[in-house]
Amino acid sequence: MNNGAHLRDLLRPLGVYRLEGGVGAGELAGIGEALDRCQEELERVEREMLLTTAQDRGLEAIESLLARRPVAASLERRRAALAALLRIGGDSFTLAAINDELAGCGLHAVVNEGDGPGMVEVRFPEVPGIPEGFAEMRAIIEDILPCHLGIEYVYWYATWAILEERFATWGGLEAGGYTWGQVEKLVKADMTEEDEA
Repeated sequence: MNNGAHLRDLLRPLGVYRLEGGVGAGELAGIGEALDRCQEELERVEREMLLTTAQDRGLEAIESLLARRPVAASLERRRAALAALLRIGGDSFTLAAINDELAGCGLHAVVNEGDGPGMVEVRFPEVPGIPEGFAEMRAIIEDILPCHLGIEYVYWYATWAILEERFATWGGLEAGGYTWGQVEKLVKADMTEEDEA
């Protein structure tokens, strides 16, 4: 129900106003339209002020407060990345806290202790190869990780076993017209980290 109809319903029991035609009805319709616009604007402000529901201006306002913008392909990923960046605190140096904060790069990234002292490995388990927007992600990751750590980025690609599982013959692979770069990244979406190692 719009606000004009709501105003008419409120005034109808009084029986002193002409609600269906004339100047009074026109005035109520005008007031109702103005209230409808106010209500729409308030709903937009309410939506944009919460990170979990913001869609444009609210997210841009939060990003303007941060040193870097997350690289995110979808609205949900962008919200999650901003939430992760906002969670960063002075005591966020445990492995679990750092992994939680790495969602701020806009893509699922995982950090593990490296082979040597002071070394960590950063992997992108959901994306084969070097992710798109890696330069921006790398800057965010290196801002999040403590500066005294050495960082090694580890990428993964499709293996021959994965290709054999997906294509019965070379003819099936060639029929797709893939470039070598595309072949390297042909993987199932439901792969686990064990398959990637």
